[in-house]
Formats: sequence, structure tokens, C-alpha cells
Amino acid sequence: MNAAAKDAELPAGAGIAPVFGELVGQEAVTSQLVRAVAASASDDPAASGMTHAWLLTGPPGSGRSLAARAFAAALLCERHGCGECPSCHQVAAGTHADVLFVRPDGLSYGVRQTRDLVLRAAAAPVYGRWRIVVFEDADRATEQAANALLKAIEEPAPRTVWLLCAPYADDLPTTIRSRCRLVNLVTPRTSAVADVLVREGVAPERARAAALAGQGHIGRARRLATDEEAARRREAVLRVPSQLGSIGDALRAAAGLVKAAEAEAAAVTEELDEPERLALRRAFGEGSTGKGVATALRGGAGALRDLEERQKSRATRLKRDSLDRALLDLAAYYRDVLAVQVGAPVELANEPRADDLRQLAVTAGASTTVRRIEAILRCRQRLQANAAPLLAVEELTLALM
Repeated sequence: MNAAAKDAELPAGAGIAPVFGELVGQEAVTSQLVRAVAASASDDPAASGMTHAWLLTGPPGSGRSLAARAFAAALLCERHGCGECPSCHQVAAGTHADVLFVRPDGLSYGVRQTRDLVLRAAAAPVYGRWRIVVFEDADRATEQAANALLKAIEEPAPRTVWLLCAPYADDLPTTIRSRCRLVNLVTPRTSAVADVLVREGVAPERARAAALAGQGHIGRARRLATDEEAARRREAVLRVPSQLGSIGDALRAAAGLVKAAEAEAAAVTEELDEPERLALRRAFGEGSTGKGVATALRGGAGALRDLEERQKSRATRLKRDSLDRALLDLAAYYRDVLAVQVGAPVELANEPRADDLRQLAVTAGASTTVRRIEAILRCRQRLQANAAPLLAVEELTLALM
């Protein structure tokens, strides 16, 4: 029996370490990682089922990065992921000396950054048994960066573990994914996401509506349930189908959709940027007194400029990602319309707007709805190819007419 089959046989929740507790609806994945953690403690980890390179895949919001972080904590914890020791807390906070957390700040991750990462990853562990690299959005690596990464995975340092995260295995070159053990996360069930929100204090009805709207993306569902402005911006996107009476209406709807996505990105950017700037200033002594503080602050000016450049690059990516999320919300809306038209017994992402769905469903045939969904997907492809956002969305809203 192969390892995957054994993982599937493990009862849900059996022997699950506390650090994996936040993974929602990923019982099979958790079991697989728990087995690997147990194998890592043996005298011959490779022979027992541990390996040096992992590829964690799954749709946005499924918990790829959360799973990688929990796996890293469990590998470094003397109790295999107790969630309470200093090591577990440091991994959770992103401050553990033996864990490198990597995420592209911009639209891609370059070869120079990757070469520097490979050198740092090859260093011996400071405290734990492993040196671990958690590489989020590994699919954003350029071709040259991927080649540099391949070299490190082909000839790994003896105590280095690579945890690559990407939406789909096909997003990475065959040469890399063939050398990694694949871990497939699934889209969490609506009920599982809603249960998490309820435990966090959200009213059950609101939790279910947010879970449906989040379409398995836990972070997105949480934001829609707790942030009124985010919920209103999503409502603005879902009003687009009813605002396409004329060419002028279509152009105004396009501008509104882009504006809503930019507002969403700005809100997320502000949440991320200010704590980073504050932490950096404190690291260089701002707010302190004494000899040498002024010199330290001057020395931190260059670091602050570097941080601001990375934040600008991230803001650009967040704008693209927010617009893509808005298009996915729009595609889900038309998918619900199609489900109503054909009488499909499926869960509707926009269940609270059932009356609006039925009203739109009678205005056109199912083939028209399919063409509208295809137009949204084409728009997403053009944006991924760096088309001007407003022009691409204007073309889309005209097509939706």
C-alpha cells in the first residue's frame, strides 16, 4: 500500500497536533503531514517517509500557507506541534531563526532574490533539526528564478526542507514538481467555514452568507463577515449585471468595478503597511532615547526606503488580485444564474440574492449566460497578461450587454 493510501486510511483527527487545528476541512492533508512529522524524528527520515521538498497546492483561501506554517512548526517542535512552546510561537509569529518565510512582494519573484534565498536556505539550522523555507506563491517565480530553485531542490542541503505553495501543481515547471511530494488541499465545505466564523462570534445567518460568498476562501469569508465596507464593495460588484442598459451604463459600471477593486486593495494595503513601517522604526530605535539613537535612525532611513519600495510593489499586486477577486465574484454570480436556468441542484454562492438571480435568469437563455461567463474569464486572462485594467473591464461590461 502506498503512503497516500495509508494517509487516507487514518481516521480524521487521529493524533492531530494542535498546530494543525486551524486548518479547516483538510483532514486528509493534516493526516499526511502528521505522518511526515513522525517520520522526521526517525534515525533515517527519508526511509521513514520524510522528504526535503514539498509542494502544497489548493485553491485560494484553502489554507496552503497555513498548512505550510503548521508543518514547519511541527517539524521543529520537540512535541511535534504542541502549539504552546517557544518554538511553535516563534514559527507562528514568523520570527523563528530556522524558518525562512518567502513571498513575492510584486507580480513576480526574480532570479537574484532566489539565488540569495538558496544561499540562506543552505545554512545549518540554528536551534532545530531542520532549516525550513516556506515559499508562498511559488508560481510567481520567473523562469530564471525557477531554474535557480530547481538546482537547490536537485542538490539539497542535508537539513533543509522546502515547502512550496501554489494554487495548482501545473503552475510550476515539471522539473520542480516532479522532485516534490505533492500535498493537495481542497476547497473547504461551506458548513466548515461557517462553523469557524460562528466560533469567532459571527451570527450564524451572517456566517453562512459570508461562507457562501467566500467560495471556500476562509480569509475572504472572514473579511466579508466582519468588515462592512468589504461587504458593501462586493455588493457593488454584484450590481453590475443590473446596470448594463446602455453603452454609457456599461462604461460607468466598468469604472465602478475597477474603483471597488482599488478600494479593496487600498484597505488591505493600509492594514499591512503601517505595522511594517512601525516595526522597522522601532527596530532602529524610534521612540527611544540615549546615545547612538540618532545615528541608528539615520542608518534606518535606507531600510525604510527599501521597505517602501517593496510595499509599492505589493500594492500593485494587490490591486491586480483584488480586481481578479471581483471578477471571480461576478463569474460566480452568473454561474448561479446558469444554475437557476438549468435547474441544477447545486449550492448557490449568492443564495441570499435568489430573487435577483431568478429575475436575471428569465431575461436570457443559458447559452447567453455561458458566453457571459466566458467573457469574464477572457478578461481575467487579459489582466494576467498586464492589459490596462480599465480598458479590459470596459470591454468586458460591453460584452456582458
